[in-house]
Amino acid sequence: MKDHYLQLNLAKTELLVVSANPALHHTLSIQLGSSTIIPSRTARNLGVVEITEGCRLPVLRKNQEHEDEWPLAEILSVKDISGKKLYYVHYIDFNKRLDEWVTPDRLDIKKLQFPKKEAKTPMKNGLPGSRPSSPERDVVRESILYPVALDVETTLHCLHVLMFHTILSDSTLWSQDSQDSSDGIPSAPRMTGSLVSDRSHDDIVTRMKNIDCIELGRHRLKPWYFSPYPQELTSLPILYLCEFCLKYLKSLKCLQRHLTKCNLRHPPGNEIYRKGTISFFEIDGRKNKAYSQNLCLLAKCFLDHKTLYYDTDPFLFYVMSEYDSKGFHIVGYFSKEKESTEDYNVACILTLPPYQRRGYGKLLIEFSYELSKVEGKTGTPEKPLSDLGLLSYRSYWSQTILEILMDLKSENGERPQITINEISEITSVKKEDVISTLQYLNLINYYKGQYILTLSEDIVEGHERAMQKRHLRIDPKCLHFTPKDWSKRGKW
Repeated sequence: MKDHYLQLNLAKTELLVVSANPALHHTLSIQLGSSTIIPSRTARNLGVVEITEGCRLPVLRKNQEHEDEWPLAEILSVKDISGKKLYYVHYIDFNKRLDEWVTPDRLDIKKLQFPKKEAKTPMKNGLPGSRPSSPERDVVRESILYPVALDVETTLHCLHVLMFHTILSDSTLWSQDSQDSSDGIPSAPRMTGSLVSDRSHDDIVTRMKNIDCIELGRHRLKPWYFSPYPQELTSLPILYLCEFCLKYLKSLKCLQRHLTKCNLRHPPGNEIYRKGTISFFEIDGRKNKAYSQNLCLLAKCFLDHKTLYYDTDPFLFYVMSEYDSKGFHIVGYFSKEKESTEDYNVACILTLPPYQRRGYGKLLIEFSYELSKVEGKTGTPEKPLSDLGLLSYRSYWSQTILEILMDLKSENGERPQITINEISEITSVKKEDVISTLQYLNLINYYKGQYILTLSEDIVEGHERAMQKRHLRIDPKCLHFTPKDWSKRGKW
């Protein structure tokens, strides 16, 4: 008798649900008219496959043009709300801020990829190795039932169940089960997705957004990343923040009661710059520890690459605010080390989402370099930069350097000359950043034994258009800042 693979006719189907139970062997037969169908042993052993953490499959989402696309995603977590499954997915090769909870109808289960099993951690002297480990997961479990449709008009001699295009042999199922139950040794961490081998199980928690919504003044913000707010606050639909002291509260009533007691109407610290409605405040992380820590917690919701520091003593925070009749409202900030051995003039930098794409990011960057000019130093931001941070810095460096090059005037009819060091001294941008920007703009050419900078018409026209849109600029005359020598510990 020849085996025949099942062909599905979706117009004329009945549902067959193959249930899972702890026993791997199912005694199952199907009667169709005068024919009796007995599944193969492989089909009997499949049961129902559960979508678990670590699985990958295409997930439906809207792109920037609001068109449907199916990028590959990894399942990070599964939860059940009122009997309905939700899956937290990370889109492979996409920024983590796009991670989200999705419903099962957005999953393409036909292309499901299971997490690969890794070799067990070598043992030394009878003890597991030092690498963090996570328990192995069975592929076949009792969970959501995905029915198999049968065409009742088809004469079948043998049924082969194809679950998600995955066929597992009996030996595979038995070997996994016996390994998990016999030695009890947890396996090595899985290597799928963006988790790497030296991350602990706790990193899975920090990969997921834990705050749904933040109310800050007149704005409601949707966080992009995990931030370690107290656990009891993460289940709230809205986390309320005082927009002046940044204290977090669990309800609107608590916020209203707090506002009757909070005397702040501007960030604590010294106001060192004001022009129009824009002000900058310098905040010492040691003198204003509570505010600095609350600022870091808020910033962590929108910064993925930076470590959250509870010890804020070694840092200065420069908060940009916008003034109206109710007070000074935070727009963004950057922090910097009081003492940096690597000439960092920015540790973290953030423009809050309601104020993005309005020129405030470049204003923060420009202000950080104005401080470096007063200090008589060249500076560079701490690495790694986020994708949005890199775009902002690259744009600022390009505009600043092109502004200098276009202002150069020739002497005695000769071509104007300038060195990398001179550009660095004028702008306070570190030499490495000047060189990388010139290379990015493709301005450096080798001609007759020397390097020359060539400005094409496209570069010049693009720069002029960009500068016409850049309305917010720092006025050095409005800056009242005296640098301190932080090498003397007494000033801390």
